[in-house]
Amino acid sequence: MHITSKGQVTIPRAIREKAGLLPGGEVDFILRGDNVVICGAAKPNRRGAAVVEHLRAHGGTRIRMSTDKIMALTRR
Repeated sequence: MHITSKGQVTIPRAIREKAGLLPGGEVDFILRGDNVVICGAAKPNRRGAAVVEHLRAHGGTRIRMSTDKIMALTRR
């Protein structure tokens, strides 16, 4: 396989498909001795996304008020 002057290589389609590497996806390079292992990058650990997901999971389960009741509270 040829490496371009920019350090780019083309991963063959069969390998991409088998590894689940999609266009626009991210990969990680891991050195193991003299070998380089390419694997799909883990999703970033984004705290904000986790907080939003937590709030979505609990939305509406703690307070059960009608819109009219909520509006009345905010207008006082």
